[in-house]
Amino acid sequence: MNYTEKLHELTEEKFSHIPLVNVQTFGCVQNENDSEKIRGILAQSGFGISDSFENSDVVIFNTCAIRENAELKIFGNIGKLKALKAENPDMIVAVCGCMVMQPHIVAKIKKSYPFVDIVFGVNSIEELPYIVYNWYASNKRQISDPVVKTDIVEDIPVYRQSRSKATISIMYGCDNFCSYCIVPYVRGRERSRKPENILREFRQLVSEGYKDITLLGQNVDSYGKNLDPQIDFADLLSMLCKVEGDYVLHFMSSHPKDITRKVIDTIRDNPKVSRQIHLPVQSGSNRILSLMNRRYTVEQYKDIISYAKEQIPDVGFSSDIIVGFPGETYEEYLETEKLVKEMNFTQLFTFIYSKRNGTKAASLEDNVSHREKSEWLNRLIKIQQDIFFKYLESFEGKTVRALVEETKPQGYSARMANTLVVHFKTDKKDLMDSFVNLKITGKKGTVLTAELLQ
Repeated sequence: MNYTEKLHELTEEKFSHIPLVNVQTFGCVQNENDSEKIRGILAQSGFGISDSFENSDVVIFNTCAIRENAELKIFGNIGKLKALKAENPDMIVAVCGCMVMQPHIVAKIKKSYPFVDIVFGVNSIEELPYIVYNWYASNKRQISDPVVKTDIVEDIPVYRQSRSKATISIMYGCDNFCSYCIVPYVRGRERSRKPENILREFRQLVSEGYKDITLLGQNVDSYGKNLDPQIDFADLLSMLCKVEGDYVLHFMSSHPKDITRKVIDTIRDNPKVSRQIHLPVQSGSNRILSLMNRRYTVEQYKDIISYAKEQIPDVGFSSDIIVGFPGETYEEYLETEKLVKEMNFTQLFTFIYSKRNGTKAASLEDNVSHREKSEWLNRLIKIQQDIFFKYLESFEGKTVRALVEETKPQGYSARMANTLVVHFKTDKKDLMDSFVNLKITGKKGTVLTAELLQ
């Protein structure tokens, strides 16, 4: 039974207007990609897309489970909808995503948030027309228990809010089981999409004029391990770069234990691939890396960076750092400081360790005070800030290529392939969503300034 058509028919009968859906996204770029599919499915089912939940007929919170603070923030936002739901009982309040892949979270919503009408996990997105239809037909809560799936559903409609930037999931799940991470438990084991399906979607995006395309996976370097015939991530990059068009190709995230010299060489040989690589290191201490189950050493990490810089002189690396892992000593934290100073990361995402129930690290004794963790974090942020400002200064006088993303007073804001933002003034019109050549003239805070080259 086609519930997309049935839902469309039902809403046409029920509403005197086009019903609106608002999707609030919390978390990573993969969550954003899921939200685009949720919007696409409901748009195909007769819904319009709204930017605010106040005037919406359906409000969906797409959630993140990576840190405790994220969950607390989400519950706070869900709570704010209670009064709105009381004013409009016909409004659907739904919660989906990684957070509700945990049974204790589903139980909490059932008990403490009775105004939440629908709960569904990351593996049930394609079932959304059926779920919403059943709520309208029965006016009863639709609470889906977490479901683990191994298949991949293709051709899910996507509603993209940008005209120039797009993401493509090339694989789902994770097999790494880092001791601090909940992702394998909420998103399941690794499953790679077939290359022909990725290529078809990629070609479609390029033909529609998308110029900034990012390949997504929890660990893109594991791509293809479950496919026959065999293909690896470097092969996929090479295949996509043969598609003609004016675009830049990004990917995230890579894993230091799996990224290969073949991948580095492929980036070197294909100018359409961004020279910015996100390679999370997490710690500068080998003992802590072992406790994290990262399965590489600091020395191996440095070797990857060194090889990439030899092969690609303009390559830049961003990274993730966790401070205050259970049992981490001050001396081990200092090893992380030393690594950050040595690597000169172009961007650093720093976090205080967050205990996640169900992970191996949750059972470790956490003997570092929150005050110490905060001090370490602030020190690391200051170190990276100094590195970043020097990095910005290195661009002065250089000519760069950037994609125009926003209009600004008397000009535009553009983004380089290495993710740096550039502001420039011009009287020219209709530059949105196009590549421009700019000469960097300086910086203002964390943003570069430039003049447009003719």
